[in-house]
Amino acid sequence: MSQWLKICFVVLLLILTHSVAAHQLSTSYIIAEMDDTGRINGEWQLSLTDLELAVGLDLNANGELTWGEVKNRQAEIAGYLAEHLLLSRDNLLCNLSFNAVERLQDHANEAFAVTDFSGQCAISGPLTVKYKAIFALDSSHEMLLNIGDGNNMHSFVLDDNTQEVTLDLKEGSWQTTFTQFVYQGMIHIWIGIDHILFLLALLLPAVLQRKDNQWQAITSVKTILTNTVWIISAFTLAHSLTLTATALGWLTPSSRWVELGIAISVLFAALNNIWPIVLRLAWLTFAFGLLHGMGFAGVLGELGLPADQQLLSILAFNLGVEIGQLAILAILLPVLILLRNTKLYSKGIMPVGSLLIAMMAVQWSIERW
Repeated sequence: MSQWLKICFVVLLLILTHSVAAHQLSTSYIIAEMDDTGRINGEWQLSLTDLELAVGLDLNANGELTWGEVKNRQAEIAGYLAEHLLLSRDNLLCNLSFNAVERLQDHANEAFAVTDFSGQCAISGPLTVKYKAIFALDSSHEMLLNIGDGNNMHSFVLDDNTQEVTLDLKEGSWQTTFTQFVYQGMIHIWIGIDHILFLLALLLPAVLQRKDNQWQAITSVKTILTNTVWIISAFTLAHSLTLTATALGWLTPSSRWVELGIAISVLFAALNNIWPIVLRLAWLTFAFGLLHGMGFAGVLGELGLPADQQLLSILAFNLGVEIGQLAILAILLPVLILLRNTKLYSKGIMPVGSLLIAMMAVQWSIERW
């Protein structure tokens, strides 16, 4: 038992030495339209943090980036963008020009410099977008591309492994959009550490029952599966409702309070395992699932919804979240079922694991306050 506690606290120290903030990714955004003459107009949004890595904005080295420092590096920024974004049509390079940075855009409480650009491409043929910015500095960087001809908009995600995409603007592709948003839904549940720990906090007691003021193993696997289905169904229903409503603009919650609420939900779920107050976890899961759905919608909003495929994109993203969630469940639940009859699980893994989750949630709550 003491050896297990030592291992758990070593893991905790390793986690705490690496500050993890959900959804804080290196991301840029490009939104562009091309008319039937091959003329293209768009904007590129790149975070000040990434620009600092790329061109060195912090001239006085005080650790704070200002609008004045951005203005002083206009030429370097334009040169960097021109070098790392290439468009071609029918294998002919488009002639692009980048304006000075004139404004900032806020995404998830982070400032992004917005640069307008325009250019002329060939009047026909497939359009190829090559994007190379930031990858050499941060391999986890992603560029979210929304491009079209006004009638049909296409959404893509370019990353270190996929730095180029080719499309025909004359033909919209709902299959491409659907696939991209399913993929993004899966990825964002897997990188959303707060969502994963909330699910883990709910699953840890799913193989146990409360008797005589202590946790005891549930003997029937069927009962465990039934309880788990109720919990997962409640979470799915709740976050699907608020994800859809928020993404469509029916709800406009404050992202700060949503993220704080998610952290508190993780904390409550974890502490409830140690000092049980709510034993009917399906109701607890549904209530907090509403908050998590708003959090997912924030990510979806950052990706950008194609104007003509909003419902399809929301459905695909939500499906991706469910697939990612079921993958986590498929890995964790069999392990918990195998361990449930051991004292190590009921006396060690479950309470200590819940304590570690609670400590992480406290850290998030303080950071998001």
